[in-house]
Amino acid sequence: MDHLLALRAFVRIAEAGSFAKAADTMNLPRSSVSKLLQDLEAHLGTKLLERTTRAVTMTDDGVAYHERAVRVLANIEEMDGAVATARIAPRGRLRVDVGSSIANILLLPALHEFQEKYPEIELQLGISDRHVDLIGDGVDCVLRSGSLSDTSLVARKLGELAWVTCATPAYIARFGTPVNPSDLETGHRVVGYFSAASGRAMSLRFQRGEEAIEIAPSPRLAVNESTAHLNTILVGLGIAQTYEFMARQHLESGGLVEVLHDWKPKSFPFYLVYPASRFPSQKLRAFSDWAASLFSKQDKPTT
Repeated sequence: MDHLLALRAFVRIAEAGSFAKAADTMNLPRSSVSKLLQDLEAHLGTKLLERTTRAVTMTDDGVAYHERAVRVLANIEEMDGAVATARIAPRGRLRVDVGSSIANILLLPALHEFQEKYPEIELQLGISDRHVDLIGDGVDCVLRSGSLSDTSLVARKLGELAWVTCATPAYIARFGTPVNPSDLETGHRVVGYFSAASGRAMSLRFQRGEEAIEIAPSPRLAVNESTAHLNTILVGLGIAQTYEFMARQHLESGGLVEVLHDWKPKSFPFYLVYPASRFPSQKLRAFSDWAASLFSKQDKPTT
């Protein structure tokens, strides 16, 4: 039995809750992953996982063993990484998931810099606004905004992204310029952004000094993809809040007009997130440092 490979297989199965998902992320046949676990359980003389037709769960022994196995694997990766850093460049496949607007407007235009600096990293970008299952989907890290409460994840703050409330000049000419956030509740068309997971439209948040206002719109139109959301504003379908970096070129060209300038929404923190059970690899650290440098140029709005 390859003890180290068996440990990795057990940890992946336990965290993914599925033999099939674990096999996919390890690039191994499902039968091989199942055999590794069977050999490990035989070696230990105890059952680590309970299998049913619906789920895979850890036994009490499995929970205790998983905690130690994660530490062992992290220590091995740290030792390997320390040696490798001194002699070779980062290499191998790195799967990163990111929202469409971040990918298309920020990441992709600057990606040639990353590729030139790290030519041996094979980067796979999963581009979607949905929240991914890092373990189950075999994702190394995600770029994610907003508050984070999941203690099974490690987050590195990359910066803060400013918001802007805007509409087209044609929309303003037709419906007028709001002077207070409450004006958006009557007489205006708000284009909403809704969560694909919950189906709920995001609230519009405003702040002026110590005064904060939150409006829960009932939009005639809502979308769940950030690039499409920007396009709904650009074609004049309504007023909306979007990231300042997305609207910037349109504000500068006059295609969009900022409204409620004195009521700036609070900036959103932006993070690079990866599972706490995985020690960050050399290639992940390289991408994380590059992304932090990229986002540091975006966390201040234009004036």
